[in-house]
Amino acid sequence: MDGFVRKKLTEWNLAEYMDKFKEQKVDRESFLLLGEDEIKELIPEAGPRVRFKNHLQALKQGDGADLGQVLPSTSSQGKRQPPDKSSTEPSPAKRGRTSADRVNKIADEVKKQMDIVESKLTSETDFVKFVRTKIEELKTDKKELVGVFGRSGAGKSTLINSIIGENNLLPTGVSKACTSAVIKIEANTESDYEAQIDFIKKEDWEEEWWSYREVNKNKRNQRNQNQEDDDDDGIAEKLTAVYGEGWEDLDDLMEGKHFREIPEFLQSQPKIIRQKTPDRLSAEYGKFIQTKTKQGQTKGVKKWYWPLVNSVTLEVPKADLLQNVTLVDLPGSGDRNKSRDEAWKKIVRNCSTVWVVTEVTRAASEKEAWEILENASSLMGNGGECQQIHFICTKADQLENVDTALTESIKDDVKDAFRKDKQIKKHFTEGCLEVFTVSAKDSLENQHLDPDVNEMWKLQKGLRDLVDHRSKTFSYVSGARGILSLIDGAKRGGVADKKNEIRQELEGIISTECVKVRSAMDEAFRTFEGCLNDGVEKSLNSCEEHLNSVICPSNCNSSFHKTLRSIVEKDGIHKTKKGELINLNMTLSSLLTESIDEEFRKTFPNEKKRGAFNDAINKFSLDTDRLTKKYKEFELQLIFLKTEEEKMKTKMNTTIRDRKKTIYSSLTETIEDRMKDAYKTAQTRGKDSLKNTRKHLQDHVKESKIHMFEEAKDVMLTLLEDLKEQRVKDIEDALMESVNLSLCTDDTSIPDVSTELEAVKKHYDELKGL
Repeated sequence: MDGFVRKKLTEWNLAEYMDKFKEQKVDRESFLLLGEDEIKELIPEAGPRVRFKNHLQALKQGDGADLGQVLPSTSSQGKRQPPDKSSTEPSPAKRGRTSADRVNKIADEVKKQMDIVESKLTSETDFVKFVRTKIEELKTDKKELVGVFGRSGAGKSTLINSIIGENNLLPTGVSKACTSAVIKIEANTESDYEAQIDFIKKEDWEEEWWSYREVNKNKRNQRNQNQEDDDDDGIAEKLTAVYGEGWEDLDDLMEGKHFREIPEFLQSQPKIIRQKTPDRLSAEYGKFIQTKTKQGQTKGVKKWYWPLVNSVTLEVPKADLLQNVTLVDLPGSGDRNKSRDEAWKKIVRNCSTVWVVTEVTRAASEKEAWEILENASSLMGNGGECQQIHFICTKADQLENVDTALTESIKDDVKDAFRKDKQIKKHFTEGCLEVFTVSAKDSLENQHLDPDVNEMWKLQKGLRDLVDHRSKTFSYVSGARGILSLIDGAKRGGVADKKNEIRQELEGIISTECVKVRSAMDEAFRTFEGCLNDGVEKSLNSCEEHLNSVICPSNCNSSFHKTLRSIVEKDGIHKTKKGELINLNMTLSSLLTESIDEEFRKTFPNEKKRGAFNDAINKFSLDTDRLTKKYKEFELQLIFLKTEEEKMKTKMNTTIRDRKKTIYSSLTETIEDRMKDAYKTAQTRGKDSLKNTRKHLQDHVKESKIHMFEEAKDVMLTLLEDLKEQRVKDIEDALMESVNLSLCTDDTSIPDVSTELEAVKKHYDELKGL
């Protein structure tokens, strides 16, 4: 299959059929000569096939001069005849309406209908308030987060620039980039490019430099600058960046004169930068994310504000790929600053897809890339909602004699390394992994590396497919149809005895179905209790050994006392200058988490098509189809209740997916909380400080381990119990309210929405056929 075919299928949003076209050896010439039978074989589904035929016809009619070389002659002179201008049927090109376009138009039209209905709901009765709430719920929209990891120099920035078609948005070729700021890239509806700089708390910055100055007040002259100073968190470097050389002689580092360029920092407000072009925006926000730049960049800059930055949000106009997606350029393993580390963890937990970027020549062996993935795997998997891991091998253009056989071999090596990694496999199956080879440079320079080698198009397709626009629109239109059915059905009224009869039957169904959900949750609770009991026993036997592996490592050197001091000063968490993450709390809780990892993944799957607690909520049913046959006069209300049931399932599964992050992390957080006193008393200095620090920690763990691990278990079980009771109550309350208000209202102020309902019904039926 040649590049022309691939390009057209990608443009027409039919990239999922590329393998079929490749298998059938469809090239440019045969592509343009495809007949009805061949198209049906290549694209079996009716909807996509119709879209393809429309596009193909438009291509032939709109590009005659170019296609004449390969199209068969249609006249005795052997020349291609122009399209029949007498035809009354407009060409698809003139109609300009693909299936995707139509879906978007339907969404806009239904939203207009619902705006009209909202304007009619002027009274303040309970029923009208309920309906207004339901209309408002239709408008909620969540963006998918895609986290992008990769070491400096792996080509992360170039990749992101290429993906969204903005060559100069993220700075590239930087000799040393900021390792702590999170950079989000989103679409906006404005014409300008925008950067929002969110700062750390000014109190955190003040405490950071004040502590450093106090500790080092009398030691500056004695410090050996050539020895790695692993306990200062690089604060000297940060202070030099923000204040310039000579900051040691400054009295008050929080004075406004030091922040004339960024008064927003002292005001605890974000800084907003707007520019017409991406390169101008990049030049302005660069000082907030970079420590050094390549020759010639940002001339005249004397201060770099990266130590003060928590995150940067870049908004890009007309970024179609980002309409429902936010790309997040992430530092490796959190940050040595605790508040910034917590923000990093929150984002990682919320990523539905993660990209790990590494150079193609070292993809399967690059230590840093795999360490990033290992360190974040528990946050992304059982502690998060990640469903896909994309391992992206960049700089494919640098391979010699590159072909698909070579890239497939590279992919196999990566998959094999993934398969053998025990830490990652605790949280992800092999089916979650997909490997790509790309050349962002090739894409940016519009060169023509084989599309089977440069799979940038696949990544772009993946971003589009993260959100199913048709499914999303159908959900909205279905919800609108349900609400309008409710209003219209309520206005028509009904026999009171029949209302009571169907209401009582529905209440009985809800109670019965909730018992089934509670039963499935109870079973999971008992399983977790057994796993945790086993984890507590193993932890009691091995916790002291695990503790010593961190505080008495075999490779301990003369400067380790600085590392240990930093660990206890930061409540058990330390990140070295080399990027190594040390988390003593996680080490102590590791056997507890390992005891539940497998069961947790089965009980709370990240896959959207699967539900929690063995699909107990997805199996919930009001049996509305049967009830509609029995109570035909209440068909409209039952349509509404059916849509409410589907919304409830989606909401419950989403809520559980969010709550399970807290439940999973509770084990380590409880251990951290119970170790805080030990960390405070272990902050010793002077002679034998290393020995004394170790002894404080060892004594504390030995004395408190029974209560500490039992409490961690009890906290998790309490959270699971609360989740069970609250979710069942939410199901009962939400559906009972919907049943009562839809079948018991006597509201005389209900407006007539029959016209709007008929219009939305037509759109609903049309969407079902697309």
